[in-house]
Amino acid sequence: MELSIRNKWISLGGSSTVKDLNENDVLKIKGKVFTLSNKKFVYDLEDNLLYTVRNKIFTVFAKKAFVIDKDGNTLVKIRRKIFSMHDRYFVESSLGEMEICGNILGFNYKITLNGKEIGHISRKISLRDSFVLTIDDEFDYKLFVALVLAIDNITDSRNQQNS
Repeated sequence: MELSIRNKWISLGGSSTVKDLNENDVLKIKGKVFTLSNKKFVYDLEDNLLYTVRNKIFTVFAKKAFVIDKDGNTLVKIRRKIFSMHDRYFVESSLGEMEICGNILGFNYKITLNGKEIGHISRKISLRDSFVLTIDDEFDYKLFVALVLAIDNITDSRNQQNS
């Protein structure tokens, strides 16, 4: 499955659109305006909450984010490797050993699960954050959309800290 994830042109909280290849809406992403943890919420088209994505508030070196289900259970913990030539993330989840590794520029990421490539994320050059997620059909695309949001949150947090 291939999906497009784009920030809206005007959004105070960082809301996004998720569309399929035919430009049909697939999911809704809503951001929270005032939050220390950069919260974003993933909804289906009927406005049912699926996931909450948030950063760990206080970190010294490694940036971390979490994907939480609608019942408040942490499903995924994602952390950025500190010292690496590439943009590399380690993902703890029930799926197994997952790694998301980007190129030096951080525009293309390969998603591997237990050593097997299952998808990739491409960051598009644009005036607004824009990604293309390609994931094998056997996996829940909604969870991987939340992972893309978590990586974007970590990147945004890191950029804010550096500026």
